[in-house]
This record gives sequence, C-alpha cells and structure tokens, in this order.
Amino acid sequence: MTQQQYYYGTGRRKTSIARVRVYNTPGGVTINGKPLEEAIPQQAWAQMAVAPLAVTQLANNVTVTVKAHGGGVGSQAGAVSHGIARALTVMDENLKKPLREAGLLTRDSRMKESKKYGLKRARKAPQYTKR
Repeated sequence: MTQQQYYYGTGRRKTSIARVRVYNTPGGVTINGKPLEEAIPQQAWAQMAVAPLAVTQLANNVTVTVKAHGGGVGSQAGAVSHGIARALTVMDENLKKPLREAGLLTRDSRMKESKKYGLKRARKAPQYTKR
C-alpha cells in the first residue's frame, strides 16, 4: 500500500473534535468510515459540514476523511466544517481569504456554562420562599 499526500486540519466545536484529512484526488466525504449522508442525516447539518468545499468550489476535486468524536451530531458537523476549512488553507494559502470572509476559519467559542453549587443548573436557582 502506498502512502498518499494529504493535508491535515483539526476542527473543534463545543465538546466535539474532528481530525480532517484532505486528499487532492476526486472522491467524497467520509466521516468515521461512513459516507456524509449516513454520518450526518440532517440536511442542514450536512450542508454546514461541507460549507468550506462549497465556498471554494472544490467539492468534486478533493477527498475528505474525518475522524470525529465527542458532542452530538450538530456539534460534530461544526467541528468537521472548521477542520475542512483549516486543512484547505494548508493545501492552498490562496483559499484563506474566501474562507475567512465566509467565517469558516473562526472557531465558535460558545461552550456550555458549568453548573454552580447551590443552583439547579448554571444559573437557575431553586424557588425562593419568603415564609
């Protein structure tokens, strides 16, 4: 088996991490050994995951393999999108500007706020009784 040249990018969103490899050969998108439609069944999330390929018009020219873990399906889709965008900038530095303008290179820093002691959730307090 021969080694093939690939470009690597790590994507993160909430608690999900996606390790992305982009190959120069035409192919599809594979996530955890499954095709994109099977790994991310919801159409909106699937489109979000491959948004960097749509912005750069490389959807039919590259093969993408992803190993994603942590979080839920939507969170993983965001992580895959971030990882693909990063890998594409490693592949071709000229793609950085359109990806940056589309907001695909920025890591979405929103995380779940941690629970505080004495409270039910991060901010929800037990009901106050005066008497």
